[in-house]
Amino acid sequence: MKKYITLGLILLLLLAGCGANETPATTETTEATEEVTEKAEEATSEEVKTLRIGASPVPHADILKVIEEDLLEKGYKLEIVEFTDYVLPNLSLDEGDLEANFFQHKPYLENFNEERGTKLVSAGDVHVEPIGLYSASLNSLDDVKDGDVVALPGDATNGGRSLLLLEQVGLIKLKEGVGLTATVQDVEENPKNLSFKELEAAQIPRALDDVALAAINTNYALAAELDPKEALATEEAKDNPYANALVVREEDKDAEFVKVLVELLQSDKVKEFIETEYQGAILAAF
Repeated sequence: MKKYITLGLILLLLLAGCGANETPATTETTEATEEVTEKAEEATSEEVKTLRIGASPVPHADILKVIEEDLLEKGYKLEIVEFTDYVLPNLSLDEGDLEANFFQHKPYLENFNEERGTKLVSAGDVHVEPIGLYSASLNSLDDVKDGDVVALPGDATNGGRSLLLLEQVGLIKLKEGVGLTATVQDVEENPKNLSFKELEAAQIPRALDDVALAAINTNYALAAELDPKEALATEEAKDNPYANALVVREEDKDAEFVKVLVELLQSDKVKEFIETEYQGAILAAF
C-alpha cells in the first residue's frame, strides 16, 4: 500500500512540475503577442501622416471628402478644419497649424501675401466658382431702379470681380484699365445711381433682403441654400482667372504630400463629382 502511495505522490509532483512549466510559457507567448501588436500599431502610426487642411464648408470641404479614402491608401489621414472667413485659414497655414488650405483663388492669395507678408503659394487649380448677382426682390436686371443698393464683397479681389460683373451686364462702366483691382472709386459711369454697400463676403447672403442686388461667391450662395442657376447674372467661365487652388507654404510646394493632394484633387473622380454634384454651378479648372 505504501508503495502505491509513494508512486501517487511521485506522479502528483511530476504533474505539478509540468504545470509550473506551462504557466511561464503561456505568459511569454502573451507578452510576445502584445509586443508585436504594439509594434504594428507604432508602425501604422508612423506610416500614416495626418494632413490638416483648412477649407470653406461648401464646396471645398465636400470636394476634399471625395479624396479622403484615396488619401488614406497613400498613407495620409485627412483632417478637414472648416472656416467661414477668408483670413484665418491663411493665417493658420502660415503659422503652421495647417498643412494646406483650400478656399481661395489666386488673385486673393496674391493680395493677401502682399498685405500680410506671408509666403503662401498655389499648388494647383481645382475649380472655378463663378460669382453671381442675386436678388430677393427683382426678377430681372431690367427691374433695377434708380438708387438701388448693391451689396459687394469688401475684400479687394472679390470686390473688383463683382464690379467687373456689374460692368459686364451694363449697369456701370469702370475707368479704363482698372481690371481685377477695381474699387467703387473706379466707377466712371453709374446711370442708375446705384449705391454700393461693401460687406464681408460670408455675410452677404444674410443681407439679401436688405438690398436690391448682391454679388455673392458661389460657395457662400450654396451654403445659404441659394441656387446659382437662379442668379440674375454670373461671370463668364471661359478664361476665368479666379480658379480656386490648393494652397501651401512656400517651403512645402515640392513636398510629397502636396504632390499626392494635387494628383487626387485633379483626378477624374473629382471632376465627375463636381459635374454631377453642382450641375454647372461650379466648374472644374483642370
